[in-house]
Amino acid sequence: MVEVLEGARSHVHLAGWHFSPEFALRRGEKPVVLRNFLAELAERVEVRLLAWAGAPLPLFRPSRRDVRNMQAALANGTRVHCALDARERLLHCHHEKLAIVDDEFAFVGGIDLTSLAGDRFDGNGHHARASVGWHDAAALVRGPAVADVRDHFAMRWREVTGESIASSPTSDAEAGNHELQIVRTVPERIYGSCPRGDFRILESYVRALKSAQELVYIESQFLWSPEVSRILADKLRRPPTDRFRVLVVLPARPNNGQEDTRGTLAELAEADDGSNRLLACTLYARAPVGSVADPIYVHAKIAIVDDRWLTIGPANLNEHSLFNDTEMNLVTHDPVVARETRLRLWAEHLERPLDDVAADPADVIDTMWRPTAAEQLERRRHDAPLEHRLVRLPHVSARSRRLRGPLDSLLVDS
Repeated sequence: MVEVLEGARSHVHLAGWHFSPEFALRRGEKPVVLRNFLAELAERVEVRLLAWAGAPLPLFRPSRRDVRNMQAALANGTRVHCALDARERLLHCHHEKLAIVDDEFAFVGGIDLTSLAGDRFDGNGHHARASVGWHDAAALVRGPAVADVRDHFAMRWREVTGESIASSPTSDAEAGNHELQIVRTVPERIYGSCPRGDFRILESYVRALKSAQELVYIESQFLWSPEVSRILADKLRRPPTDRFRVLVVLPARPNNGQEDTRGTLAELAEADDGSNRLLACTLYARAPVGSVADPIYVHAKIAIVDDRWLTIGPANLNEHSLFNDTEMNLVTHDPVVARETRLRLWAEHLERPLDDVAADPADVIDTMWRPTAAEQLERRRHDAPLEHRLVRLPHVSARSRRLRGPLDSLLVDS
Protein backbone atom coordinates (compact mmCIF):
# COMPACT_ATOMS: atom_id res chain seq x y z
CA MET A 1 0.00 0.00 0.00
CA VAL A 2 2.83 2.39 0.82
CA GLU A 3 4.40 1.80 -2.58
CA VAL A 4 1.16 2.56 -4.42
CA LEU A 5 0.44 5.65 -2.32
CA GLU A 6 3.97 6.96 -2.87
CA GLY A 7 3.35 6.80 -6.61
CA ALA A 8 0.14 8.89 -6.48
CA ARG A 9 -0.03 11.58 -9.15
CA SER A 10 -3.46 13.11 -8.55
CA HIS A 11 -5.20 12.04 -5.35
CA VAL A 12 -5.43 9.57 -2.48
CA HIS A 13 -8.76 8.70 -0.87
CA LEU A 14 -8.91 6.63 2.32
CA ALA A 15 -11.96 5.34 4.18
CA GLY A 16 -11.79 3.37 7.41
CA TRP A 17 -13.23 2.44 10.77
CA HIS A 18 -10.40 4.21 12.60
CA PHE A 19 -6.96 5.64 11.87
CA SER A 20 -4.07 6.01 14.31
CA PRO A 21 -1.84 9.00 13.49
CA GLU A 22 1.14 7.23 15.04
CA PHE A 23 0.59 3.94 13.17
CA ALA A 24 3.73 2.88 11.30
CA LEU A 25 3.01 1.32 7.91
CA ARG A 26 6.68 0.42 7.62
CA ARG A 27 8.89 -0.45 10.57
CA GLY A 28 12.64 -0.31 11.07
CA GLU A 29 15.22 2.45 11.04
CA LYS A 30 13.06 4.72 8.87
CA PRO A 31 9.45 4.01 9.83
CA VAL A 32 6.66 5.34 7.63
CA VAL A 33 4.25 6.92 10.14
CA LEU A 34 0.71 7.54 8.94
CA ARG A 35 0.44 11.17 10.12
CA ASN A 36 3.71 12.22 8.52
CA PHE A 37 3.20 10.15 5.41
CA LEU A 38 -0.23 11.62 4.63
CA ALA A 39 0.96 15.16 5.37
CA GLU A 40 3.83 14.76 2.91
CA LEU A 41 1.55 13.25 0.26
CA ALA A 42 -0.92 16.12 0.67
CA GLU A 43 1.78 18.61 -0.33
CA ARG A 44 1.62 17.33 -3.92
CA VAL A 45 -1.74 15.47 -4.34
CA GLU A 46 -5.24 15.75 -2.90
CA VAL A 47 -5.60 13.59 0.21
CA ARG A 48 -9.08 12.89 1.55
CA LEU A 49 -9.63 10.72 4.60
CA LEU A 50 -13.12 9.59 5.63
CA ALA A 51 -13.46 8.00 9.07
CA TRP A 52 -16.30 6.83 11.24
CA ALA A 53 -17.12 9.61 13.73
CA GLY A 54 -16.91 7.18 16.64
CA ALA A 55 -19.34 5.77 19.17
CA PRO A 56 -21.83 8.35 20.48
CA LEU A 57 -21.75 6.64 23.89
CA PRO A 58 -18.36 7.02 25.62
CA LEU A 59 -18.66 3.46 26.96
CA PHE A 60 -17.44 2.23 23.57
CA ARG A 61 -14.28 2.94 21.62
CA PRO A 62 -13.39 4.83 19.63
CA SER A 63 -15.54 7.51 21.20
CA ARG A 64 -16.53 10.72 19.43
CA ARG A 65 -13.83 12.53 21.43
CA ASP A 66 -11.20 9.94 20.47
CA VAL A 67 -11.98 10.46 16.80
CA ARG A 68 -12.00 14.27 17.01
CA ASN A 69 -8.54 14.08 18.57
CA MET A 70 -7.48 11.75 15.78
CA GLN A 71 -8.83 14.18 13.18
CA ALA A 72 -6.89 17.05 14.70
CA ALA A 73 -3.67 15.05 14.83
CA LEU A 74 -3.97 13.98 11.19
CA ALA A 75 -5.24 17.19 9.59
CA ASN A 76 -4.32 20.26 11.64
CA GLY A 77 -1.41 22.12 10.10
CA THR A 78 -1.51 19.97 6.95
CA ARG A 79 -3.33 19.90 3.61
CA VAL A 80 -5.07 16.63 4.51
CA HIS A 81 -8.88 16.81 4.25
CA CYS A 82 -10.34 14.65 7.01
CA ALA A 83 -14.12 14.19 7.36
CA LEU A 84 -16.02 12.27 10.04
CA ASP A 85 -19.12 10.28 9.13
CA ALA A 86 -21.68 10.21 11.95
CA ARG A 87 -24.54 8.86 9.84
CA GLU A 88 -24.63 5.49 11.52
CA ARG A 89 -27.30 3.40 13.15
CA LEU A 90 -27.24 3.24 16.94
CA LEU A 91 -24.64 0.67 18.09
CA HIS A 92 -23.32 0.34 14.54
CA CYS A 93 -20.52 1.97 12.55
CA HIS A 94 -18.80 2.60 9.22
CA HIS A 95 -16.61 -0.46 8.95
CA GLU A 96 -15.23 -0.55 5.39
CA LYS A 97 -11.51 -0.10 4.73
CA LEU A 98 -10.66 1.43 1.36
CA ALA A 99 -7.72 3.12 -0.31
CA ILE A 100 -8.10 4.65 -3.78
CA VAL A 101 -5.16 6.11 -5.68
CA ASP A 102 -5.64 8.20 -8.84
CA ASP A 103 -8.80 6.17 -9.60
CA GLU A 104 -6.39 3.55 -10.98
CA PHE A 105 -5.74 1.45 -7.89
CA ALA A 106 -8.01 0.43 -5.02
CA PHE A 107 -7.33 -1.57 -1.89
CA VAL A 108 -10.33 -3.43 -0.46
CA GLY A 109 -10.05 -5.61 2.60
CA GLY A 110 -10.04 -5.94 6.36
CA ILE A 111 -6.89 -4.02 7.29
CA ASP A 112 -7.39 -0.88 9.39
CA LEU A 113 -4.51 1.61 9.57
CA THR A 114 -4.78 1.75 13.34
CA SER A 115 -3.28 0.34 16.51
CA LEU A 116 -6.59 0.56 18.36
CA ALA A 117 -7.55 -2.84 19.83
CA GLY A 118 -4.34 -4.40 18.52
CA ASP A 119 -1.25 -3.79 16.40
CA ARG A 120 -2.26 -4.72 12.85
CA PHE A 121 1.34 -4.89 11.63
CA ASP A 122 2.23 -8.59 11.33
CA GLY A 123 3.68 -10.96 8.76
CA ASN A 124 2.95 -14.41 7.37
CA GLY A 125 5.46 -15.91 9.79
CA HIS A 126 3.46 -14.71 12.83
CA HIS A 127 6.37 -14.63 15.24
CA ALA A 128 5.55 -14.45 18.94
CA ARG A 129 5.80 -10.86 20.18
CA ALA A 130 4.47 -11.06 23.75
CA SER A 131 1.20 -9.55 22.58
CA VAL A 132 -1.67 -10.47 20.31
CA GLY A 133 -0.59 -11.27 16.77
CA TRP A 134 -2.68 -10.29 13.74
CA HIS A 135 -3.92 -12.15 10.68
CA ASP A 136 -5.63 -10.04 8.04
CA ALA A 137 -6.08 -9.69 4.29
CA ALA A 138 -6.74 -7.09 1.61
CA ALA A 139 -6.75 -7.11 -2.18
CA LEU A 140 -5.29 -4.65 -4.67
CA VAL A 141 -7.69 -3.95 -7.53
CA ARG A 142 -6.92 -2.46 -10.95
CA GLY A 143 -9.13 -2.06 -13.99
CA PRO A 144 -12.76 -0.99 -14.47
CA ALA A 145 -13.87 -2.28 -11.05
CA VAL A 146 -11.95 0.55 -9.41
CA ALA A 147 -14.72 2.88 -10.64
CA ASP A 148 -17.23 1.16 -8.32
CA VAL A 149 -14.96 1.70 -5.33
CA ARG A 150 -14.37 5.31 -6.36
CA ASP A 151 -18.08 6.03 -6.83
CA HIS A 152 -18.95 4.62 -3.42
CA PHE A 153 -16.33 6.75 -1.68
CA ALA A 154 -17.48 9.81 -3.65
CA MET A 155 -21.09 9.18 -2.61
CA ARG A 156 -20.22 9.01 1.08
CA TRP A 157 -17.89 12.03 0.86
CA ARG A 158 -20.60 14.10 -0.83
CA GLU A 159 -23.22 13.06 1.75
CA VAL A 160 -20.92 14.01 4.65
CA THR A 161 -19.18 17.14 3.33
CA GLY A 162 -21.40 18.41 0.51
CA GLU A 163 -18.37 18.35 -1.83
CA SER A 164 -18.58 16.51 -5.12
CA ILE A 165 -15.42 14.76 -6.25
CA ALA A 166 -14.54 14.89 -9.93
CA SER A 167 -13.95 11.41 -11.30
CA SER A 168 -11.21 10.16 -13.59
CA PRO A 169 -12.16 8.02 -16.61
CA THR A 170 -11.53 4.64 -14.97
CA SER A 171 -14.33 3.17 -17.08
CA ASP A 172 -11.80 3.25 -19.92
CA ALA A 173 -9.23 1.40 -17.84
CA GLU A 174 -7.88 -1.73 -19.45
CA ALA A 175 -9.60 -4.85 -18.14
CA GLY A 176 -7.57 -7.80 -16.97
CA ASN A 177 -8.32 -11.50 -17.22
CA HIS A 178 -10.27 -11.88 -13.97
CA GLU A 179 -13.98 -11.43 -13.41
CA LEU A 180 -14.57 -9.13 -10.44
CA GLN A 181 -17.57 -7.58 -8.73
CA ILE A 182 -17.69 -4.97 -5.98
CA VAL A 183 -20.50 -5.56 -3.47
CA ARG A 184 -21.63 -3.42 -0.54
CA THR A 185 -23.63 -3.22 2.62
CA VAL A 186 -25.29 0.18 2.98
CA PRO A 187 -28.11 0.37 5.56
CA GLU A 188 -31.37 1.86 4.38
CA ARG A 189 -32.28 5.44 5.32
CA ILE A 190 -28.67 6.43 6.06
CA TYR A 191 -27.71 8.20 2.83
CA GLY A 192 -30.04 10.16 0.60
CA SER A 193 -28.28 8.73 -2.46
CA CYS A 194 -29.09 5.18 -1.39
CA PRO A 195 -32.37 5.40 0.54
CA ARG A 196 -33.27 1.70 0.27
CA GLY A 197 -29.79 0.50 1.16
CA ASP A 198 -27.65 -2.10 -0.55
CA PHE A 199 -27.23 -5.64 0.78
CA ARG A 200 -25.32 -7.43 -1.98
CA ILE A 201 -22.66 -8.83 0.37
CA LEU A 202 -25.32 -10.97 2.04
CA GLU A 203 -26.84 -11.85 -1.34
CA SER A 204 -23.44 -12.97 -2.64
CA TYR A 205 -22.80 -15.14 0.41
CA VAL A 206 -26.24 -16.73 0.29
CA ARG A 207 -25.97 -17.62 -3.41
CA ALA A 208 -22.44 -19.03 -3.04
CA LEU A 209 -23.09 -21.05 0.12
CA LYS A 210 -26.32 -22.53 -1.22
CA SER A 211 -24.48 -23.68 -4.32
CA ALA A 212 -21.57 -25.28 -2.40
CA GLN A 213 -20.87 -28.89 -3.34
CA GLU A 214 -17.54 -29.85 -1.77
CA LEU A 215 -15.88 -27.06 0.21
CA VAL A 216 -16.77 -24.01 2.27
CA TYR A 217 -13.68 -22.28 3.66
CA ILE A 218 -14.19 -19.24 5.89
CA GLU A 219 -11.90 -16.89 7.78
CA SER A 220 -13.79 -14.39 9.90
CA GLN A 221 -13.61 -12.38 13.08
CA PHE A 222 -17.18 -13.37 14.00
CA LEU A 223 -19.56 -16.10 12.91
CA TRP A 224 -23.10 -15.65 14.10
CA SER A 225 -25.21 -14.57 11.15
CA PRO A 226 -28.45 -16.63 11.26
CA GLU A 227 -28.73 -16.39 7.48
CA VAL A 228 -25.28 -17.92 7.01
CA SER A 229 -25.39 -20.47 9.84
CA ARG A 230 -28.78 -21.76 8.68
CA ILE A 231 -27.39 -22.55 5.21
CA LEU A 232 -24.26 -24.20 6.63
CA ALA A 233 -26.31 -26.30 9.07
CA ASP A 234 -28.60 -27.48 6.27
CA LYS A 235 -25.57 -28.42 4.17
CA LEU A 236 -24.07 -30.40 7.07
CA ARG A 237 -27.32 -32.25 7.72
CA ARG A 238 -27.74 -33.10 4.05
CA PRO A 239 -24.26 -32.92 2.49
CA PRO A 240 -24.38 -32.50 -1.29
CA THR A 241 -21.44 -34.89 -1.76
CA ASP A 242 -19.41 -37.25 0.39
CA ARG A 243 -16.41 -34.90 0.01
CA PHE A 244 -18.27 -31.90 1.45
CA ARG A 245 -16.36 -30.08 4.22
CA VAL A 246 -16.80 -26.83 6.16
CA LEU A 247 -13.56 -25.36 7.50
CA VAL A 248 -13.55 -22.11 9.49
CA VAL A 249 -10.65 -20.14 11.00
CA LEU A 250 -11.63 -17.78 13.81
CA PRO A 251 -9.95 -15.89 16.64
CA ALA A 252 -9.61 -17.73 19.94
CA ARG A 253 -10.95 -14.73 21.85
CA PRO A 254 -12.88 -12.28 19.67
CA ASN A 255 -13.19 -8.72 20.95
CA ASN A 256 -16.88 -9.34 21.53
CA GLY A 257 -19.52 -11.86 20.60
CA GLN A 258 -17.48 -14.89 21.73
CA GLU A 259 -20.54 -16.70 23.04
CA ASP A 260 -22.44 -15.83 19.87
CA THR A 261 -19.80 -17.51 17.71
CA ARG A 262 -19.38 -20.49 20.04
CA GLY A 263 -23.13 -20.96 20.11
CA THR A 264 -23.23 -20.99 16.32
CA LEU A 265 -20.36 -23.51 16.20
CA ALA A 266 -22.26 -25.75 18.61
CA GLU A 267 -25.32 -25.62 16.38
CA LEU A 268 -23.19 -26.51 13.36
CA ALA A 269 -21.51 -29.36 15.29
CA GLU A 270 -24.93 -30.70 16.18
CA ALA A 271 -25.95 -30.55 12.51
CA ASP A 272 -22.72 -32.35 11.57
CA ASP A 273 -23.65 -35.10 14.06
CA GLY A 274 -20.19 -36.63 14.29
CA SER A 275 -19.64 -36.90 10.54
CA ASN A 276 -16.38 -34.89 10.75
CA ARG A 277 -17.37 -32.57 7.93
CA LEU A 278 -16.99 -29.50 10.17
CA LEU A 279 -13.72 -28.20 11.58
CA ALA A 280 -13.13 -24.91 13.41
CA CYS A 281 -9.58 -23.74 14.12
CA THR A 282 -7.73 -20.80 15.56
CA LEU A 283 -4.12 -19.60 15.38
CA TYR A 284 -1.32 -19.05 17.90
CA ALA A 285 2.23 -17.69 17.64
CA ARG A 286 4.45 -19.96 19.69
CA ALA A 287 7.44 -18.64 21.60
CA PRO A 288 10.83 -20.26 20.85
CA VAL A 289 11.22 -21.46 24.46
CA GLY A 290 8.70 -22.77 26.99
CA SER A 291 4.96 -23.23 26.70
CA VAL A 292 4.11 -19.57 26.11
CA ALA A 293 1.99 -18.86 23.02
CA ASP A 294 0.39 -15.63 21.86
CA PRO A 295 -3.04 -15.73 20.23
CA ILE A 296 -3.15 -14.56 16.63
CA TYR A 297 -6.23 -12.43 16.17
CA VAL A 298 -8.02 -13.57 13.02
CA HIS A 299 -9.32 -10.31 11.55
CA ALA A 300 -9.39 -11.47 7.92
CA LYS A 301 -12.79 -11.83 6.25
CA ILE A 302 -12.37 -14.33 3.45
CA ALA A 303 -14.63 -17.04 2.06
CA ILE A 304 -13.95 -19.56 -0.69
CA VAL A 305 -16.52 -22.00 -2.08
CA ASP A 306 -15.48 -25.00 -4.19
CA ASP A 307 -12.41 -23.12 -5.48
CA ARG A 308 -14.69 -21.19 -7.83
CA TRP A 309 -16.02 -18.33 -5.67
CA LEU A 310 -13.99 -15.98 -3.50
CA THR A 311 -14.77 -12.92 -1.43
CA ILE A 312 -12.39 -10.65 0.47
CA GLY A 313 -13.37 -7.56 2.42
CA PRO A 314 -14.11 -6.13 5.86
CA ALA A 315 -17.55 -7.75 6.29
CA ASN A 316 -17.95 -10.14 9.21
CA LEU A 317 -20.52 -12.90 9.21
CA ASN A 318 -22.87 -11.16 11.61
CA GLU A 319 -25.83 -8.84 11.37
CA HIS A 320 -23.65 -5.77 11.89
CA SER A 321 -21.77 -6.29 8.64
CA LEU A 322 -24.57 -7.81 6.58
CA PHE A 323 -27.31 -5.30 7.46
CA ASN A 324 -26.23 -2.39 9.66
CA ASP A 325 -22.64 -1.19 8.99
CA THR A 326 -21.25 0.21 5.78
CA GLU A 327 -19.03 -2.44 4.18
CA MET A 328 -17.41 -3.22 0.84
CA ASN A 329 -16.24 -6.64 -0.39
CA LEU A 330 -14.90 -7.85 -3.68
CA VAL A 331 -16.20 -11.06 -5.22
CA THR A 332 -14.74 -13.16 -8.01
CA HIS A 333 -15.90 -16.31 -9.74
CA ASP A 334 -12.42 -16.84 -11.15
CA PRO A 335 -11.36 -20.41 -10.22
CA VAL A 336 -7.65 -19.67 -10.61
CA VAL A 337 -7.74 -16.73 -8.19
CA ALA A 338 -9.95 -18.62 -5.72
CA ARG A 339 -7.75 -21.73 -5.63
CA GLU A 340 -4.44 -19.87 -5.54
CA THR A 341 -5.69 -17.71 -2.66
CA ARG A 342 -6.81 -20.78 -0.72
CA LEU A 343 -3.51 -22.57 -1.27
CA ARG A 344 -1.52 -19.55 -0.09
CA LEU A 345 -3.63 -19.32 3.07
CA TRP A 346 -3.50 -23.06 3.75
CA ALA A 347 0.26 -23.19 3.22
CA GLU A 348 0.64 -20.36 5.75
CA HIS A 349 -1.66 -21.87 8.37
CA LEU A 350 -0.37 -25.44 7.97
CA GLU A 351 3.25 -24.25 7.77
CA ARG A 352 3.84 -26.37 4.69
CA PRO A 353 4.96 -25.75 1.09
CA LEU A 354 2.30 -24.98 -1.49
CA ASP A 355 2.74 -28.36 -3.15
CA ASP A 356 1.89 -30.16 0.09
CA VAL A 357 -1.54 -28.52 0.36
CA ALA A 358 -2.46 -28.78 -3.33
CA ALA A 359 -4.18 -32.18 -3.02
CA ASP A 360 -7.94 -32.74 -2.81
CA PRO A 361 -9.29 -30.26 -0.19
CA ALA A 362 -11.17 -32.95 1.76
CA ASP A 363 -8.03 -35.07 2.00
CA VAL A 364 -5.92 -32.10 3.15
CA ILE A 365 -8.49 -31.23 5.82
CA ASP A 366 -8.78 -34.83 7.05
CA THR A 367 -5.07 -35.70 6.99
CA MET A 368 -3.39 -32.36 7.81
CA TRP A 369 -5.76 -29.81 9.31
CA ARG A 370 -7.74 -32.06 11.64
CA PRO A 371 -4.95 -34.13 13.28
CA THR A 372 -2.61 -31.15 13.60
CA ALA A 373 -5.24 -28.89 15.17
CA ALA A 374 -6.49 -31.63 17.53
CA GLU A 375 -2.99 -32.47 18.74
CA GLN A 376 -2.18 -28.80 19.46
CA LEU A 377 -5.44 -28.37 21.38
CA GLU A 378 -4.45 -31.27 23.63
CA ARG A 379 -1.03 -29.71 24.15
CA ARG A 380 -2.63 -26.46 25.22
CA ARG A 381 -4.96 -28.29 27.60
CA HIS A 382 -1.93 -29.91 29.25
CA ASP A 383 0.15 -26.71 29.22
CA ALA A 384 2.67 -28.30 26.88
CA PRO A 385 4.65 -26.23 24.34
CA LEU A 386 2.89 -25.88 21.01
CA GLU A 387 4.60 -27.47 18.01
CA HIS A 388 2.36 -25.76 15.46
CA ARG A 389 0.36 -22.53 15.18
CA LEU A 390 -2.88 -24.32 14.24
CA VAL A 391 -5.17 -25.20 17.18
CA ARG A 392 -8.64 -26.70 17.07
CA LEU A 393 -11.30 -24.38 18.44
CA PRO A 394 -13.43 -26.34 20.92
CA HIS A 395 -17.18 -26.15 20.49
CA VAL A 396 -19.45 -25.48 23.44
CA SER A 397 -21.68 -28.35 24.45
CA ALA A 398 -23.98 -27.12 27.20
CA ARG A 399 -27.40 -26.41 25.73
CA SER A 400 -27.80 -23.15 27.67
CA ARG A 401 -24.60 -21.79 26.16
CA ARG A 402 -25.61 -22.97 22.68
CA LEU A 403 -28.84 -21.03 22.98
CA ARG A 404 -27.07 -17.93 24.22
CA GLY A 405 -25.34 -17.27 20.90
CA PRO A 406 -28.45 -16.85 18.72
CA LEU A 407 -30.18 -14.92 21.53
CA ASP A 408 -27.27 -12.52 21.91
CA SER A 409 -27.09 -12.01 18.17
CA LEU A 410 -30.71 -10.89 18.15
CA LEU A 411 -30.16 -8.48 21.06
CA VAL A 412 -26.85 -7.07 19.82
CA ASP A 413 -27.55 -7.06 16.09
CA SER A 414 -31.27 -6.16 16.21
